[in-house]
Amino acid sequence: MKYNAIIIRYVLKEMFPPFSVNILFFMFVFLLTEILNITDMIVNYKVGLWVVVKLLVFSMPYFLVFILPMSVMMAILLTFLRMSSDNEIIALKAGGVGIYQLLPAVFAFCFLGAALTAVMTVYGQPWSRTSLKALTIEIARSSIDIGLKERTFNNAFKGVMLYVNTIDLKKKELIDVFIQDERNLNTMVTVVAPLGKMVSDPDRLLFHLRLHNGTIHQVDLKKQSVNTVHFDTYDIQLDLKQAMESLPDEPTHEQEMSLSELRSHLKDPPSRDFRYYRRLMEFHRKFAIPAACFALGLLAVPLGVQSKSARKTFGLALGFFLFLFYYLLLSAGMVWGETGAYPPAIGMWLPNIVTAGIGWILLVRTVQGRPVYIERLPLLFAWMRRK
Repeated sequence: MKYNAIIIRYVLKEMFPPFSVNILFFMFVFLLTEILNITDMIVNYKVGLWVVVKLLVFSMPYFLVFILPMSVMMAILLTFLRMSSDNEIIALKAGGVGIYQLLPAVFAFCFLGAALTAVMTVYGQPWSRTSLKALTIEIARSSIDIGLKERTFNNAFKGVMLYVNTIDLKKKELIDVFIQDERNLNTMVTVVAPLGKMVSDPDRLLFHLRLHNGTIHQVDLKKQSVNTVHFDTYDIQLDLKQAMESLPDEPTHEQEMSLSELRSHLKDPPSRDFRYYRRLMEFHRKFAIPAACFALGLLAVPLGVQSKSARKTFGLALGFFLFLFYYLLLSAGMVWGETGAYPPAIGMWLPNIVTAGIGWILLVRTVQGRPVYIERLPLLFAWMRRK
């Protein structure tokens, strides 16, 4: 028992360095995907660095939900790849230590990853989404330009649809502006102008849009008449406060809800529509994704042991392929579960069952000394690239 405890501690110690490196690597990849948006907000919209940091921090729980299980799998895979290539697995077998006796270290490591992932799914994601919503309102108080996008219909203002073809950030000008104003129930107003400038009043959450050399089309719904007016300058006031007040205080998105809120919505639902199925899937997802650490970790053990001659680069590619396989199963389950085609619980837990089943079969074959043909995977990848 003392000898086995030493081996277990050794394997655990070997897993932590690749796990830390994978966490940092995937967080860096996430940062790279956001670097253009970060630069744009700092340079063009004058958003403070501290606000950008808070945006990144509030966004991390969503990505950590998937980064943590993937890092657990990669850490186990790379650890056993290294032990196999250094003939440590053969040395352990010669000393009477089998693969099954290494599983306690693997499952202990998977338990740690599952606990961290559960914290992210149960507490991190609801906190993240509610914090992002509050921060978005705070940013909107300082600058409306961030919410505007070129060639996109913007309905952030109650009763007003705003479309801008081009935004000149240097001159703070809106080019080719289209506005549909339905704040008056009896009159529908359409404004078209080649140029506009927006000035914000953050204290009162008001934004004044001054348009130049445009046309106003007024449709009187009662009298069924149409008037057209040409103008040199035209000012329109947009009230963001009404839009903010219309936002519900209670969480409406299922990822914003805590476990108790999800249970209350799932208990005696008025109707089993797509919202019910989405909330039921979210409830199971909070536990299914942490459990994926065990399924992916079990699958990584035989693949790492069998790949004696494989390089670490192959291990990385194999890890990405395995996680992609799991994520495709999970995505298919989410799509079909939303429609109620089959119980959402099956869609959330089936990827774990399939992955763990494949991992257990490969593990048994590995212990029995039967090949799993892992060395043929590079040939399969090359064939897929040619196709």
